[in-house]
Amino acid sequence: MSSLSGGPSPMATAAAAATISPPARRSTPLPSADLAVAFIERCGDARRLLQIHAAVFRAGLLDHPIVVFKLQRRYSSLGRLDHARALFGLSPDPSVFSWTALIHAHAAAGRHRDALIFFAEMAAAGVQPNAFTFSAALAACSLAAGKALHSQALRLGLAGDPYVGTALLGVYSRAGDTTAARHLFDALPSKNLVSSTAMINCYAKAGDLYAARAVFDRTPAPDAVCWNAMIDGYTQHGRPAESVALFRRMLRSSGAAMPDEVTLLTVLSACAQLGAMESGRWVHSYMSTRSIPMTAPLGTALIDMYSKCGSLEDACAVFDGIPQKDVIAWNAMIVGHAMHGNSREALALFSEMLAAGLRPTDITFVGVLNACSHAGLVAEGRALLLSMAERHGLLPKIEHYGCVVDLLGRAGLVEEAYELAQAMPVKPDAVVWGSLLGACRLHGKAALGEKIAAFLVAAGEANSGTYVLLSHIRAAAGDWEAAARVRILMKDGGVRKEPGAAAMEVDGRLHEFLVGDVGHPRSAEIYAELQALGVLHEEGAAAAGGVHSEKLAVGLGLISTAAGTTIKVVKNLRVCADCHGAMKLISRLTGRKIVMRDRIRFHHFSDGSCSCGDFW
Repeated sequence: MSSLSGGPSPMATAAAAATISPPARRSTPLPSADLAVAFIERCGDARRLLQIHAAVFRAGLLDHPIVVFKLQRRYSSLGRLDHARALFGLSPDPSVFSWTALIHAHAAAGRHRDALIFFAEMAAAGVQPNAFTFSAALAACSLAAGKALHSQALRLGLAGDPYVGTALLGVYSRAGDTTAARHLFDALPSKNLVSSTAMINCYAKAGDLYAARAVFDRTPAPDAVCWNAMIDGYTQHGRPAESVALFRRMLRSSGAAMPDEVTLLTVLSACAQLGAMESGRWVHSYMSTRSIPMTAPLGTALIDMYSKCGSLEDACAVFDGIPQKDVIAWNAMIVGHAMHGNSREALALFSEMLAAGLRPTDITFVGVLNACSHAGLVAEGRALLLSMAERHGLLPKIEHYGCVVDLLGRAGLVEEAYELAQAMPVKPDAVVWGSLLGACRLHGKAALGEKIAAFLVAAGEANSGTYVLLSHIRAAAGDWEAAARVRILMKDGGVRKEPGAAAMEVDGRLHEFLVGDVGHPRSAEIYAELQALGVLHEEGAAAAGGVHSEKLAVGLGLISTAAGTTIKVVKNLRVCADCHGAMKLISRLTGRKIVMRDRIRFHHFSDGSCSCGDFW
């Protein structure tokens, strides 16, 4: 039988493997086909199945179609596709059920190309597919192949079958074709869990979380996969608070669905985004009380969560407790040290990882290069970039060049950083140019900053950060009129600056603030506390109009937590110099430790100083 692939056909492979040698061990006698089928269906081990196969062979039952079919399907379910294909090749006239079982097995194992080749060869053999055949084959389809099978199902009158309709919905959902998926979903005579979950995934992938939630809320008894689809949708689209809230609702629900590893990974990611350590710690406690094994992915997620929530001590404890650490766990710990400014620890951990025989990845080098950038370790950063290709066989990507550009710029080597940005083999992106503009502002390189900004504006690549940095560069140079013109240019061009926001968790509840926020129930107390500490430059309404969000979050922490409690704040933008100075002052006056995560790194304020050494 010919193959669509042009290479050796799966059927040819099956024919070549048609004889499976029975094992030498004595097998259980099988006097009848019914007994053989019973043994096969109860078997959950490939080695034991080989023994049963030997007994079938000796009993002369290999010509019994039901026995052979059951053996074929059981081999497939146990991951032995080679034996399943060989048994299939023994049949001179395989039925639609045998073809379907083989197609399903290969699709489920990720052997999509082989599954579709079998489907085509089935048609060439004159065997007409049924609804289950289409359902199995569609699971292996890209959008183009799925459309072809959709047309065939329509010609055979099977497109309206619930199994086929659900499988088609999966094809269009995976491809992000929301319109086609919704049309199929609406046409289904009854919506089951599989179709509802596929529709939720489709909407969530497209960012339409309102529509996804509407489908979810209409699903009568969602299982763990359905819950995960909705929770992950919120997490992936920057709505982590709703992700955590939905997870808590899942735990309260009366249904049988229980969180699985996917649920916990998604929720821990949401807690990391929020900086909600109390919620993340509760998830960790839930894992412990339910005796959920600490797998490498869960351990890595906990390391990431604790690191991003400001507790590097907890992150280290989790890391030390993972028995079999993979490179992803090492990466998470290296990145955690880097974002907290523990640059030497990050580099030491990198050396330990190499000594353990693990091969670094792209993410590993992003972590260690960021560590060098935060500490001004220029020589180490240059050496690490060179070692990627020379020692580890990794081609540096834009993220790695961007780290070194940032490193050089922060260290005052702005011209060298600019030369690297121009010479690197990949086109610099907004992050690279933003780092350079920030360096120009930091080190007073107004002329170069103007040049870079003019280039970005002319190329249509300027964003709000470009204009803000250019305005700051001009203001730092004393050209206030030019700085004001940039702001006017932003307004006239409809360029909106990302609003500053900060969040703080108190007793498991997340409190969020914007610049000049007065909507919090305790706003009056917050402003009074900040005024008493001398970190408001004006009084009353004038102060409210410009107080940055991180100051307000810290003010809430001061009035809401016991004396001596560490205050932890998450900021969506880079902390400004004024707020950075205010945090140092507050830490000295109150004796409080303040841990702040901004867009760049962590700042640990204590007794009037910051862990960044004012280098950020």
